[in-house]
Amino acid sequence: MSAPLSSANKPLRNKGWLNRLRQRNVLPGFGLSMGITVFSLSLLVVLPFAMMAYTTTQMGWTGFWETITQPQVTAAIKLSLWMSFLAMLTNMVFGTLVAWVLVRYEFWGKSLINALVDLPFALPTAVTGISLATLYAPNGLIGQWFDKFDIQVAFTPIGIWLALVVVSFPFIVRAVQPVLAELSVEFEEASAVLGANRFTTFRKVILPELLPALLMGAGMMFARATGEYGSVIFIAGNIPMQSEILPLIIISKLEQFDIQGASAVALFMLLISFVILLTINIVQWKLSRRVGAR
Repeated sequence: MSAPLSSANKPLRNKGWLNRLRQRNVLPGFGLSMGITVFSLSLLVVLPFAMMAYTTTQMGWTGFWETITQPQVTAAIKLSLWMSFLAMLTNMVFGTLVAWVLVRYEFWGKSLINALVDLPFALPTAVTGISLATLYAPNGLIGQWFDKFDIQVAFTPIGIWLALVVVSFPFIVRAVQPVLAELSVEFEEASAVLGANRFTTFRKVILPELLPALLMGAGMMFARATGEYGSVIFIAGNIPMQSEILPLIIISKLEQFDIQGASAVALFMLLISFVILLTINIVQWKLSRRVGAR
């Protein structure tokens, strides 16, 4: 009969058991998969951004600051950010409404509408821009009716806002739709039984559950809108200080062989998008923890 293990040997035995448990993976090949992942991200994401930052550093801090504070560049930055923000707010309202209809109701043609939501992803952005410019030009099918009231949509900031709403619309719908599908109708029924009206039910029951997904879709949408070029270039008008977007500034500097200036503007736009996305992700993380703690 073997002697019982001493209390000093028990921690060693438990530690060895934990090590064997940690080494046992359900799916093998973690090291290889992680190596391929890091290599792919480095090659496709980190390296281009690092090269852009390196090109910008060659002009020095003074040159960088002078480039992004040029009146034409500053006006393009303000316009791009403001139109992207307005498009984000617009899609947060109407995108949530479309997702609600697709999840909560059954009707003829639902599959077709669900497929049309992804159409801006499938269409080339140039096709979207040309189509919008044709429709909303002063002599276009829709633009001629606005022209009677002296309202011009195409070749103005309104056209930029419209193009950004169209190309970024699916982000909100596809982010909110699965959350609504998982949200039980019983919560709404319980709220109604307790005497809450529809607005109170939406504000107190539905919106807190949707908010993390809504912010995630809004962040992706805003990042896409700030760098959108193909669909905006045909309807913007591209008038300096009025309807010239920030990506067009980058293209103009590249056409003038100002590589460092184009890299400086691109790096500044990247920093803006990164800060906004980081802020939204932090808020989303806090909201998700608060909802999960309930």
